[in-house]
Amino acid sequence: MADGDIYLLERVQTIPRPIGDVFHSFADAFNLEAITPPFLRFRIVTRPPIPMAVGTSIDYRLRLFGMPFRWRTRIERFDPESGFVDVQVRGPYRLWHHTHAFEALGTATRMRDRVRYALPLGPLGRLVHALVVRRTLETIFDYRRDRISEIFA
Repeated sequence: MADGDIYLLERVQTIPRPIGDVFHSFADAFNLEAITPPFLRFRIVTRPPIPMAVGTSIDYRLRLFGMPFRWRTRIERFDPESGFVDVQVRGPYRLWHHTHAFEALGTATRMRDRVRYALPLGPLGRLVHALVVRRTLETIFDYRRDRISEIFA
């Protein structure tokens, strides 16, 4: 789905664990490595501890198609047990705005990821999105869904 050159990726997953457990796990930035596909060689380079709060910056390194990337995100919103938003400060996207929302469903939790993103380079960025980026992001978030199911089983 696109709005001009801004694309949207959404995923919803029900996790059979209480919201406090789920949120606590996602609020620990280092747990992101465990739910990111190995082909990205994703590593957090910010030294621990990383206190999750509005304004916290987190630096990462990853590889995609053999190309190294540095990425920095900043926590823009942080509401314990409700959700948080991270935005790209530096990295490969023109826009990266990732909302993580959590909702209690009795003893389970509904987690919703909503990523608004845009690529640089105008027409070339649109072509790269159609050929590679959309499918790669879907693969990454499918992997993430499967790992979350395994971790919280």
